[in-house]
Amino acid sequence: MKALVRWGATLGLLGSTLLGSVYLGNFPAIALSEQQIKEKLDDVPVYLVTNDKGLPLSRPLPEPQNGQQKAGGSITGVYMSRQEAQAFINELRKNKDPKMEQIVKSLQVTPVPLGVIYQQLQQTKKDPNRLLFAFKPVDQEVKGAMDLLRQSGQQVNQFKSVPMFAVRFAPDQGYVSIKAGSGNDQYIPLFLSKQDAQGLLGQVKPKHPKADIQVLDIDGVIQTLQAKNDPWLNQVVIVPSPESREYIRTLPRNQGSNAPNRNNNTAKPPARQNSR
Repeated sequence: MKALVRWGATLGLLGSTLLGSVYLGNFPAIALSEQQIKEKLDDVPVYLVTNDKGLPLSRPLPEPQNGQQKAGGSITGVYMSRQEAQAFINELRKNKDPKMEQIVKSLQVTPVPLGVIYQQLQQTKKDPNRLLFAFKPVDQEVKGAMDLLRQSGQQVNQFKSVPMFAVRFAPDQGYVSIKAGSGNDQYIPLFLSKQDAQGLLGQVKPKHPKADIQVLDIDGVIQTLQAKNDPWLNQVVIVPSPESREYIRTLPRNQGSNAPNRNNNTAKPPARQNSR
């Protein structure tokens, strides 16, 4: 299924009807095929800073220290917010370095499905000269995740990954499922926005006073998807942030590219434009 079609379908989840729990217990270890994982991640747009040809801006990995083996390859930022990616470009343009002027002039924000990033990492994980991706979570969501963790009694000083939020009927019970539209398909939403999770929690609380929001992280979720095999995992969906959903709504419905760019540019992770 084309990424844009999947993105359009994902928008319907926020108007979904609450159904109930599909399973019980804490978030278990489960696994899907690499293609199935990619398709789930394709529901989420992320944002690269690229030149006008769609090549990601990157920088070489730092030189090793203390006799460590020399690292090859480069690293590029992957933003969860299109606005924050644009803000990064705006900051670069304030730098009047003549060596950077031509590079910075052509920079733009290019959305790609998260599944494309995942696929690239899987295909190049043994390549010493691979392009690595540094995820840039939204500061507000990181703060929200840390606040929830502290409210649950955990001591946290930082959150090193991209936070995700799941609604449970209670800390020792199952996750809340929803259905989209008039069909009978049930989904277990993992939200990239605390605000969205709070909206679902508000629907659950009247009948389930102990309902809460569990903080997950995208690295842990992906590792869990890779670990075991349970049929209910097909019901898990990742819900993009409100900002990303608003972007998705602006896309032409008949556009069929895997990288939704109005100029039909496709970000090409294997290649990169270095920034030194």
